[in-house]
Amino acid sequence: MQKAENQQRTERRIRLTDDLLWGVHPVAEALENEAERLTEIILQKEKKGGKWEKIIELARTRGVKLSFVSSLRLTGPESAQVRHQGIVARTCQTSLLPFADLLERFADRVKKGEHPRLIACDSLQDPHNLGAIIRSAHASGCSGVVLTRERSAPLSGTAAKASAGAVSHIDICQVTNLTESLKQLKEAGAWIFGAVKDAEAQSIFATDFDLPACIVVGGEGQGIRPLVRKQCDILISIPMLGTLDSLNSSVAAGIILFEILRQTTCGKE
Repeated sequence: MQKAENQQRTERRIRLTDDLLWGVHPVAEALENEAERLTEIILQKEKKGGKWEKIIELARTRGVKLSFVSSLRLTGPESAQVRHQGIVARTCQTSLLPFADLLERFADRVKKGEHPRLIACDSLQDPHNLGAIIRSAHASGCSGVVLTRERSAPLSGTAAKASAGAVSHIDICQVTNLTESLKQLKEAGAWIFGAVKDAEAQSIFATDFDLPACIVVGGEGQGIRPLVRKQCDILISIPMLGTLDSLNSSVAAGIILFEILRQTTCGKE
């Protein structure tokens, strides 16, 4: 009885969805030909062999997250028909841009005197919110979206649908360490604005956004993590009336992004 309980605790259960790829050969092929579309590879620890070692080496070389588990089980109505061979990969609906490339593009625009904008999502876990933020980012003129590799919703079909196709029209990258990535953005000329609900934060309507900027939006409930918050140059908030003290992450992001658009574009016409 105790053995069965221990096995259940160490088992990784993954619901079978349209963003999954499984099997040794399909995952290896994807790593060889479209690694930029893979966000995570989950492998059973006890599996051995040359193909496995090649997959691990390729994933590390190409910056794809590796997760090792004791046991792997797919769940869902059609999962019984799937032979995953101890390996499952999460894919996204668009190619991910390396952060180094995003940073270079941002820095080049700053050097030209432009004021590019990015939005960074700190541990956003709802794919509907993620898709909606990407949609607002594209519609408001952002040049890119930065996501965390850990504790982040996948760029699955759900997120892509919520974005109304925007995932294919804007640069998106995932980073392992958002704190370090924000430091590099600041060195490239960005001002980091952290969206919070604190009373002492500066109102977005009293904030000058006409400069190179990266807006950081926190995850549902938790908000921006403390170490990420320390990298923010200015903490901003949305003034609200009524009894609620916060907004949905995607709604808040949309309001902020379009206030920036109003200041930097509409206000100059």
